[in-house]
Amino acid sequence: MALFLPTVAVDKVTDITPELIKNMKASAIILDVDNTLAVHGSQIPFKGTIEWTRSMRKNDINILIMSNNFKKRVEPFAAQYGLPFMYLSLKPLPLGYFRAIYKMGVKRKDVVVVGDQIFTDVIGSNLAFMKSILLVPTGKEKSMSFLIRRSLEKPIRYIIKATNRGKKYFK
Repeated sequence: MALFLPTVAVDKVTDITPELIKNMKASAIILDVDNTLAVHGSQIPFKGTIEWTRSMRKNDINILIMSNNFKKRVEPFAAQYGLPFMYLSLKPLPLGYFRAIYKMGVKRKDVVVVGDQIFTDVIGSNLAFMKSILLVPTGKEKSMSFLIRRSLEKPIRYIIKATNRGKKYFK
């Protein structure tokens, strides 16, 4: 079961503070795109997320956007944030995470992976031995694969909520 559990769970990316990242003994974030920074497939960022990334960077937190999506989706989106990015990352396979930390110049112990999916973001971070923050997905995906994954996530999210996952990192 531990493979499916994040280090911390919060509602949305803007709930993550520099203090939380520092309490997790981290200094870098690998950040998902869809349902983390924008509705799936949209180029319009969620309100406050651009300012949030600026605030994190002002607090010396390194950020990289990492997505399984194509370059034509990720590049213009990352440009709005002024952030480096990786596309076609093959999450949850650890190789993409290792490439990300190499690109960022950090160690895996210093990284927190942030995303909305258990079967990509959380499992991938756990396979790569990194910390993670799971978000509540914003928006509804329409594909059958997403419907199946989201239904499989429900009992795991129930356990996460019932165990108050990661509250020890909040002060």
